[in-house]
Amino acid sequence: MNWISNYVRPKINSLFSRREMPENLWTKCPECGTMLFHRELAQNLNVCVSCNHHMAITPRDRFHALFDGGIFSEVEVPEPVADPLHFKDQKKYPERMKAALKATGEKEAMLVAEGEIGRTPIVSAAQDFSFMGGSMGMYVGNAIVAAATRAVELKRPLILFSAAGGARMQEGILSLMQMPRTTVAVQMLKEAGLPYIVVLTHPTTGGVTASYAMLGDVQIAEPNALICFAGPRVIEQTIREKLPEGFQRAEYLLDHGMLDRVTHRMAMRDELIRITRMLTGQGPQIKGDLPAPSPETSPVPAQQSKPADAPEG
Repeated sequence: MNWISNYVRPKINSLFSRREMPENLWTKCPECGTMLFHRELAQNLNVCVSCNHHMAITPRDRFHALFDGGIFSEVEVPEPVADPLHFKDQKKYPERMKAALKATGEKEAMLVAEGEIGRTPIVSAAQDFSFMGGSMGMYVGNAIVAAATRAVELKRPLILFSAAGGARMQEGILSLMQMPRTTVAVQMLKEAGLPYIVVLTHPTTGGVTASYAMLGDVQIAEPNALICFAGPRVIEQTIREKLPEGFQRAEYLLDHGMLDRVTHRMAMRDELIRITRMLTGQGPQIKGDLPAPSPETSPVPAQQSKPADAPEG
């Protein structure tokens, strides 16, 4: 037995070919502390399998789960003027934009797409909170206007997923002007008689809540999402009183008539299909994503023929 060939060489090769364990295989739930395997978490749409805590999900991943077969096409959004105020705090505004682009892989805080859900054509827009807090700047305003314009052009419902910390301070008054712009865009949909459905996710705050996020024909929220204009801490410091438990959370707003639904993320697609079909005057969804058979083409079971020697009656 050649121990150098059979033992030493394989040992040396294993040392040099050993792979380091990736650091992103496990995610710790911020609510209950459970360690979640990345594939299991992705299959559950970034919802903790232990405590049902809804973690952030990117617009692209959300659309893959929302649209039939994960197939959608992006709607082009006009590019605004870059750094119109030449804003600088600890960093220059363009530097912050480059950092957000590198971290998220997206060029801005909102993605607009079109496709079908349950064979129902829709237009959808979703905010990305990981991109500068999902802040509403001129691009987000352009995205909502583009989404509404496309929905009117194609005569489709618009479904919007909000997630934002408010207006983008680096664009000053120009970001605040997106509030009336997006309100006008929503009015375009209402005048065209098209449904506008809003899904509020954690967190939806500031000027976003004061404009397009609370103007839906149907208002849905994910569980325990923070939805407010000013945060609970600011309100407590202002009125100097202790706020109720769960104040400004989705369930609290549902109990006080501000929302129509609080829906788990795994059930959101079926809920949206059901609502869009109701609002567009269509029948219930056909399970299995198959078209309903027409009466003319429906197969009629053939009558059983009796044997020739069978007695009558």
